[in-house]
Amino acid sequence: MDGKCLCGAITVTTPDKKSIDACHCGMCRRWGGGPALGVACGSDVQIDNVDKLKVYKSSEWAERAFCGECGTHIFYRLLPTNQYFIPAGLFQNGIEFEFKEQIFIDMKPSYYEFANQTLNMTEAEVFAKFALSENIEGT
Repeated sequence: MDGKCLCGAITVTTPDKKSIDACHCGMCRRWGGGPALGVACGSDVQIDNVDKLKVYKSSEWAERAFCGECGTHIFYRLLPTNQYFIPAGLFQNGIEFEFKEQIFIDMKPSYYEFANQTLNMTEAEVFAKFALSENIEGT
C-alpha cells in the first residue's frame, strides 16, 4: 500500500492490509482531536524523505511522527517490537478497509460511539497484548 502526507513530501509504503483499528487513549485523542484510526503494518514499512519527518518520543515504549512541512500524522511506532501503526487516511487509493478493533475502550469519552461491531480492548488488555510493563496515565 502506498500513502502520503497532505503536501506529498513524505510517502509511506507498507504491506497490503485490509483492517483498521481505533485507539481511544488520551494521547491519540489529544494528538488528532479524536480517536486514531490506524492500520497495523508490522515492521516492514518504508518511509521516503525521512529528512522531512519529525519524531516525538511520546512514552518509554513508543514514538509518533509527523510531516515537518504540513503536519500530517505519519506513524505511531512501538519501540520494543518496531511495529508501525499508520493512519488509515494516508492511503487514498480506494482500499476497502474493515474496522476490526478498538483499543483503550475504557478511556473512550461518551460523546461519540462507533456503530461497527469490533473487538474492544481495555487499557489493561492492550498492555498485556503488547507486553508493555509500565502504564503511564492517559497513554
